Amino acid sequence: MGERNVEDVDLLVVGGGKAGKSLAMDRAKADWNVVMVERDKIGGTCINVACIPTKALVGSARTLITARRAAEFGVDVDGEPSISLDRLRRHKESVVDAMVTAHGKMFADSGMDFVLGSARFVAERTVGIQTRTGGTRMVRGREVVINTGTMPAQPRLDGITETRVWNSETILHLERLPDTMLVLGGGYVGCEFASMFATFGTRVTLLQGPGQLLPREDPDVAEQVAQILSDQGVAVRLGVRAQAVRRESGYGDIVVTLDDGREVRGQELLVATGRTPVTADLELDTAGVAVTDRGFVVVDDHLRTTAEHVWAAGDAAGSPQFTHASWHDFRILRANLTGGDAVTTGRLVPYTVFLTPELARVGLTEGEARAQGRSVKIARIPVAAIPRAKTLHDTVGTWKAVVDADTDQILGAALLGHGSGEVVAAVQVAMLGRLPYQRIRDAALAHPTMAEGLNLLFDTLDDQPQQRRTAPAAGDIPSG
Repeated sequence: MGERNVEDVDLLVVGGGKAGKSLAMDRAKADWNVVMVERDKIGGTCINVACIPTKALVGSARTLITARRAAEFGVDVDGEPSISLDRLRRHKESVVDAMVTAHGKMFADSGMDFVLGSARFVAERTVGIQTRTGGTRMVRGREVVINTGTMPAQPRLDGITETRVWNSETILHLERLPDTMLVLGGGYVGCEFASMFATFGTRVTLLQGPGQLLPREDPDVAEQVAQILSDQGVAVRLGVRAQAVRRESGYGDIVVTLDDGREVRGQELLVATGRTPVTADLELDTAGVAVTDRGFVVVDDHLRTTAEHVWAAGDAAGSPQFTHASWHDFRILRANLTGGDAVTTGRLVPYTVFLTPELARVGLTEGEARAQGRSVKIARIPVAAIPRAKTLHDTVGTWKAVVDADTDQILGAALLGHGSGEVVAAVQVAMLGRLPYQRIRDAALAHPTMAEGLNLLFDTLDDQPQQRRTAPAAGDIPSG
C-alpha cells in the first residue's frame, strides 16, 4: 500500500482492553476520529475469559456451598445439591454474552470505528490491519495507544506442548468436571480455580514450587489460605517443582513428574503459572517502541513509550494485572492526551483473590513494611469476632492491618473472610485520605455489617507506638 492508502485518525487504539476501549469511546464521544482494532475479544480479556466468567463460576460455587448448608439456616432442601454442567456452562455464557453484546452497542453508539482484526506496526504510529472479514487497512494515528493485554504463560516442561492441558482461559469452556485435577501454580489464579473445582466435587491437587501459596502475601496469611483450601478438600503440595508432563495412552490420566522423581496424576491439568504480554507479533521495533526482555512495553510514569505520541496501558505495559488498574490507566491517558499531567506513581491498587472466603488486599504487607525499615503496629481479629459473620455462619478467616507506629496511618490490610472484597474499599479510602486508624476505630459503622469489623480490628491497637493488644476472641465481643 502506498501513502495515499493510509487513513489518518486522531487516535488509534491497538487492543480493546479496559483502558483502550474506555479511551476510544471517550475520545470518540468528544468528536475525535478514533479507530480501535481488537484481535478477537469484543470488550477485552476481562469480560470474555478472565474476571467476569471466573467470578460468575465463583458465584455458582458459593451458591452450592449455601445450598449444602441450608439446614444450618433452618431451610430444608430435598436431596443433595449438585452441579449440572450444562446449566453451569449456560450461566457463565449468558453473563459473558450479555456483556459482549452490550459492549458492541456501546462501541457503535460512541461513534468510534471498531475493527475486528490483527494489527502489525509497519511504520511510526502506523499499523497494517488484516480484518476478520479478509480485508486490509492501513491506519496512522496522531496518537497511538497499545493495549493488547496478556495471555496465559506456558512453562518449559518436557512434554507439555504434546499434552493437551488447560490454562486459565481454556478451562472456561467447561467441557467436563473431572473427578481429579492437578493445578500447577499456587498464585491467585491457581488458588481460585482449586477452591472452585473442589467445591464442585473434583479432587484437586495443587502443586506449588515455592514454599508457600500466594508468594506476595505475608506467610501467616498464605498459611491460612492453604488451610482453607485443605479444608475444602484440596491436596496442597508446597515446595515441589514439575519437570515433565505426559498423558497416558488414549485419553488417560495426565502424569506430572516432579523434580524428586515422584509422580502425581489427575484426569486434567490446569497450568496457572502466570501470564505473558501479547506483543510478540506487533512488530513494535518498526514503530520505535521498546519492550523489556519479558516482552512488556517500556513506559514511563505517564504511560509514554519510547516512541513519540505512542502510549501503552494495561497488562501489556506492565501495569498491575487487574482490570481496575487498566481502567485507572485510561484516566491517566485521558488526562495526558487532553493537556493534563497525570502519573502512575504512588497509586494505591487493591485486589481481591476470589477464594471462598475471599482475600482482599491493599497497600503494604507486614513484611514489605518492615523491609522498608518502618516501625509498625499490627491489628488482627478472627472473622468469628464480627457479629455479621456469626449471623451468616461464615466465620472462617482473619483480618489483619498494618499501621505506621509513628504516624498511626494505615499502611496496608489483608482481609481474609466473607465480604472482604467489599470492605477493603473503606480501608483504601482511609489510606487515600491519610486518616489515622483511630478515625475508623471510632466511627459509627452500621451494625450488623461486615464493615463493622473495622471498628473491632482497629480497637485491638492502643495509642502507644509499637504496642498491640491481644485480638479479641469470638466470644468476647457482644453480638448486639
